[in-house]
Amino acid sequence: MNTNLTGRITINPEICNGKPTIRGLRITVQSVLEYLFAGETKESIVSQFPVLEIEDIDACQQFAIEMMDKKFAIYPIITEAA
Repeated sequence: MNTNLTGRITINPEICNGKPTIRGLRITVQSVLEYLFAGETKESIVSQFPVLEIEDIDACQQFAIEMMDKKFAIYPIITEAA
């Protein structure tokens, strides 16, 4: 199964262990966001990864925003003693 989000972000269990990637390439959304967080510019990232486009980086940012709009719950993991 291949899921397409924002037109550029794809999730495929066969690529990068199912992590969100850019257009099915082996470049994860997480990697791009980490570069941005480290202070890299969009132009710098595109020069390091020529297969990427500025719109791909914009899609990564939009994807992160959309993920933060979801409701999350944290449940304790209960393990039984052996």
